[in-house]
Amino acid sequence: MKHRFEPLEGRNAEIIESVMGCEEVAGLSEDIRFKIRLCVEEVEENILCYSGSTWVEVEVLRSENSVTVKFSDGGVEFDPLSKEDPDVNAPLEERQIGGLGIFLCKQMMDSVEYRFENHRNEFKMTKRLK
Repeated sequence: MKHRFEPLEGRNAEIIESVMGCEEVAGLSEDIRFKIRLCVEEVEENILCYSGSTWVEVEVLRSENSVTVKFSDGGVEFDPLSKEDPDVNAPLEERQIGGLGIFLCKQMMDSVEYRFENHRNEFKMTKRLK
């Protein structure tokens, strides 16, 4: 599945449902679907809040052993993986705002990658199925 969403504003639910309803994801276990849904929501929120892009392309690829979700947008360069992981053991009142969503993606997915190429942010996350 590959789909471009433009304009981007106000379409988070549509983007999430598009990924969750595609054939590459629809038949997966509830545990894996939960992780994908949460991570898609977090990445999409980062794109909306930080890149300034008016569009996003989302592609879902499935092999026998994994499912990969790729995001591409035309906003300003923003590498969410470059930010230091939050200290989840610190008391709540001492924690910094931001970074928890991408931290969760790094924990729930088997691989997350970012690159900025051809004036595009590209974020890819993969979950092994076996």
